[in-house]
Amino acid sequence: MSHRAPDRATVRKWNAILRPYLGADTRRSATQLLTSALPFAALWYAMLWSLDVGYWLTLLLAVPATGFMMRLFMIQHDCGHGSFFNSRRARNAVGFVIGVLLLTPYDYWRKTHAYHHAHSGDLDFRGFGDIDTFTVREYLSWTPWERLKYRMYRHPLVLFTIGPAFHFIVKHRFPWDIPRDWKQAWRSVWLTNLAIGGILTLAWATVGLGRFFLVQTPITLMACSLGVWLFYVQHQFEHTYWDEHEEWDYYEASLHGSSFLKLPGPLQWITANIGVHHVHHMSARIPNYKLQEVHDQNPEFHAVTTLTARDSWRLIWLALWDEDSRRLIRFKDVGEAAATARFEEAA
Repeated sequence: MSHRAPDRATVRKWNAILRPYLGADTRRSATQLLTSALPFAALWYAMLWSLDVGYWLTLLLAVPATGFMMRLFMIQHDCGHGSFFNSRRARNAVGFVIGVLLLTPYDYWRKTHAYHHAHSGDLDFRGFGDIDTFTVREYLSWTPWERLKYRMYRHPLVLFTIGPAFHFIVKHRFPWDIPRDWKQAWRSVWLTNLAIGGILTLAWATVGLGRFFLVQTPITLMACSLGVWLFYVQHQFEHTYWDEHEEWDYYEASLHGSSFLKLPGPLQWITANIGVHHVHHMSARIPNYKLQEVHDQNPEFHAVTTLTARDSWRLIWLALWDEDSRRLIRFKDVGEAAATARFEEAA
């Protein structure tokens, strides 16, 4: 099965635009790592200390700690794409260590996320590294039980709270849906689990498991939920891009299937520019600290879907891709979409 390849002029155009920004700046990367890891460590220690003052203070400190944990995830994300350090050994070492903190096996995540980048917006290659999204036609062909399961999966309470916790805490310990011949990914799973076991043993011998979990649990749960929310709004908006494989186009999918999430300055900094997602999908080899300048300096990136944090709240009920109107719709819109399709067929 082949897809519609972009013409050479398009490839040359985008290569010329993106090439000057490719690759890591070691000084900027090291600075970003230090300004993320050190504040997180200080906040974690402050949370441990605050347990003797009151848990309300611990939970209050968990908010900025969660922000820095998400910033560390973005660094791991760049390491997985090969864009954070020029040294592969340094990238993999940093990515693995951060992955242990985030309960995320580094090589497993890197492989599934690469699949997401290679097939984002391709209806014939769904399954790894994405939020499950089905079409109206698929939904209408299902049994009532299948529809109910998908409705439960896409409910915001599941999608942004229960689901993220299950995914990172449980599924990452044994990701049963990946092939057994992904040996490096499985090795990463077992090594990460072993490292987590070592951390828990150290915590038991020092601060105590109870105090450790009182500190780490709120950070982990909030980071999981916010991380999934960020990923959601980057791809799940009304006029996003989905197409059959034969018509799928990498550049169209990257530019129009990824949003530009404009956040206030402090939030954009703490999330390491991941909201400039259309540029990131155009080339994952551009490190996060260059994404905004790529957008600002090249008008080709300005004709994209721009969202704010406030806009994102109206997107959480979108659940199905309507192939006829080419937009994401809510479950409550399915009847209207089906009626429109029947009218057009009759005409």
